[in-house]
Amino acid sequence: MAGPPPVIDLIKDYNPVEEKKTATKEVAPEKPKEIRLICKGCNENENATLAFFQDRGVKDRNALATIMGNIKQESGFVPNICEGGARTSYHGCGRGYGLIQWTSANRYYGLGDFAKKYEGNPSTLHTQLRYLTTEVQWQRIENQMKTPGKSINRYMNYAYSWIGWGIHGARTHYAHEYANRMVTVEV
Repeated sequence: MAGPPPVIDLIKDYNPVEEKKTATKEVAPEKPKEIRLICKGCNENENATLAFFQDRGVKDRNALATIMGNIKQESGFVPNICEGGARTSYHGCGRGYGLIQWTSANRYYGLGDFAKKYEGNPSTLHTQLRYLTTEVQWQRIENQMKTPGKSINRYMNYAYSWIGWGIHGARTHYAHEYANRMVTVEV
């Protein structure tokens, strides 16, 4: 009958260094802080739009304010709005619909086609923001909107070729209001 191992084998196999090893938890390096703009007193759609364009690389306060001012003038940030103010679905409007009031046939139907292709809803903020950045009108000015240091009036000149408004309205006034309401935060 075999008994316990000889004491000498236990001592020979014991390693005090091994005994003191403890598991260490790897800690991920701290993510660097990012500077963002938020809009004080803005609603959910306004702040979502502001975040969306910052995520796309538009960082300048005046450029962002110009985008915001244009969208406010066109739709008041109501994605399911038809020209004239009626609240309806995309299919209930016809033309002059959404955040930037897509009026021409190719732009209006382009929104519907985009939503169908990507399984989105053409009446929602998220689908409309994604769609507008695929349009050639936006793509022509995107780099200028990403270039910092310009005045609201300069960015507004770029925005005209994007939106193609018939009536200027209060869009520049709104842009200045947005620029004043934006605050810098670290996230």
